Amino acid sequence: KVTNEPPTSFRDNLRASFSNFTADELEACTSKPTEFKSILFAMCYFHATVIGRKKFGYQGWSRSYPFNTGDLKISAEVLLNYLDSQPKIPWDDLRYLFGEIIYGGHITDNWDRRTCQTYLNTFLTPELFEEMELAQGLTMLLPGATYETFKKYIEEKVPMENPTLYRLHPNAELGFLTAQSDSLFRTLLELQPRQSGDGNASARDEQNRAMVDNLLEQIPILFDMEDIISRIEGLDPYTGVFLQECDRMNNLLAEMKRSLTELKLGLNGELMMSERMDTLLTCLLVDKVPATWAKLAYPSLKPLGSWVIDVLRRVRQLVSWTGDCILPKCVWLSGLFNPGAFLTAVMQVAARKNNWPLDKMTLQTEMTKMSSETVNVHHREGAYIEGLFLQGARWDNLNGVLRDSNPKELFSPLPVMLVKGITVDKRETRDVYECPVYITSERGPTYTCSINMKTKEPASKWILGGVACLMHAD
Repeated sequence: KVTNEPPTSFRDNLRASFSNFTADELEACTSKPTEFKSILFAMCYFHATVIGRKKFGYQGWSRSYPFNTGDLKISAEVLLNYLDSQPKIPWDDLRYLFGEIIYGGHITDNWDRRTCQTYLNTFLTPELFEEMELAQGLTMLLPGATYETFKKYIEEKVPMENPTLYRLHPNAELGFLTAQSDSLFRTLLELQPRQSGDGNASARDEQNRAMVDNLLEQIPILFDMEDIISRIEGLDPYTGVFLQECDRMNNLLAEMKRSLTELKLGLNGELMMSERMDTLLTCLLVDKVPATWAKLAYPSLKPLGSWVIDVLRRVRQLVSWTGDCILPKCVWLSGLFNPGAFLTAVMQVAARKNNWPLDKMTLQTEMTKMSSETVNVHHREGAYIEGLFLQGARWDNLNGVLRDSNPKELFSPLPVMLVKGITVDKRETRDVYECPVYITSERGPTYTCSINMKTKEPASKWILGGVACLMHAD
């Protein structure tokens, strides 16, 4: 049996990309032959980068895209036509065609589109002809190289596989390997037999009943919505958010209690075990959140044990709010079903206070040096929030800027932040990185908002490094 496996390393991807062209095709441009060869090789390098970046999961690309050899070959034809027809190299046109139409035509996520465009802004510049650094320790060949020179360069100069070739932090490799291991062992766990003929069926049933009883004991009582509403003196945007949170938590807790009670009756022989009960039991045994619970819950990649602890912590936050129906001094943003609604409420409060149009407003965040325990007053112009993590970088609290991650630290906790609503024209744009915020490390569909973070490095470094804020360090 013969198979054609896709390349697994950057060098293999670059070799495969460059092998799509012959020596004659490399010499096809008559008006700007040296420039054509350098730009074509840079496009091969770009193609190998966007293909190889997939292996780093959601830190590489937020979604899966079908980049293919046809994109590279069409780009080469467009490059040849433009260089032969234009007196100067139209850098802006080329970057737009490649990044927004040919490769960008596959991309559906705006933050991924930004990453793709940043690669092209980095590679397709006049500096390409001046031994530009393609990656750490790897410089571009000078113009005029031959076909064989490029092949020799790929084999001898391109370093061994590592994330820095894609301008990612070395920790990205650790995250990739960890995700592979987790997937492997979870699959093995799910393949384990649930029944055997060893005569211990009664003991297993007893263990299952004890597990269900333990979960039932942890489920708190539902919130009394009528009592809560009767104690609210004035309905403001924050109150509306927490009322919705309590209502959604009630729905989740009610389903958890109903399904577990039903399963308990089935295990006791009082009800016939249905397919739905059996599916629930299987999920409990493999430490997986049941689909019926996940449907009423929030995006999460946690195993069942950690997920239950997380739910109980969310309940405690809502209980603290229902005690006096006043906004907590520091809100655990990650503990909300809909964190975006709370951030919108922050802008609504500022809009009402200052008589600003809501559609002309945005969020401004400021990192503090406080912990949630040291926040003892409400902020007059916004709200304090906690619970966010950085992936791909860390926050230097001493200097108040983004820094490279510490070795082997996949997620770096952020300090308490002050978030407030401001008008768009007052948003700071100099020396900042616009960082997307996601609920989970699956990114894409869990996008919530973006925040500006101070940086002394070029923003392109963090864009290509896949730096993002997460509400849950899975």
